[in-house]
Amino acid sequence: MTNTIRITVATTFLALGACSGAPAEPLALTQGAWTVDGEASQLTYVSIKSGEIAEVNSFETVTGSVSADGAASIEIDLASVDTGIDIRNERMRDVFFVVADNPTATVTAQIDPAAFASLGVGASTTQTLDGTLSLKGIDAPFRTEVIVTRVGADRVLAVSDAPVIIEAGRFELTDGLAQLQELAGLPSITPVVPVTFSLTFER
Repeated sequence: MTNTIRITVATTFLALGACSGAPAEPLALTQGAWTVDGEASQLTYVSIKSGEIAEVNSFETVTGSVSADGAASIEIDLASVDTGIDIRNERMRDVFFVVADNPTATVTAQIDPAAFASLGVGASTTQTLDGTLSLKGIDAPFRTEVIVTRVGADRVLAVSDAPVIIEAGRFELTDGLAQLQELAGLPSITPVVPVTFSLTFER
């Protein structure tokens, strides 16, 4: 093999190697569907009893997805409520939510995919989210600001910028709240709770 041929072959292999090693541009967020990573997500609320005692509670099982056209649906397993006390969990499931008849709460929203089309890895944006919470057969609209961060090529974190205020009366939960108050022997349980979330989505 002549020196000219050897040089040409070596140059070709070096060029191919350089091309194969170049990092590929990540797909835009608007491509493909996304699902909730339940292990990396949190949904919490703060309950207030006796007018001044605040306690942080959570739901351990949250699932959902966002389609390529921006249709979002999040399901909350009400039986997974965790107040930190077993008997209180049982009362929340059986008396307050009545999970035998109302096993889940659902949040739906329509997201504008164009708002996230150019979001690069490591970048964040704050968007206003108009959604609907469905619980016990009742739908109630809500609005919140959401901070969306692209933490990886195929991973997104959505965090509430401020709590979403949920009123028990809007979902006909006041009777159940009164029963909880009586069972616990409390002078009061505030019928309004702030809800916060941190949801991780994977493509």
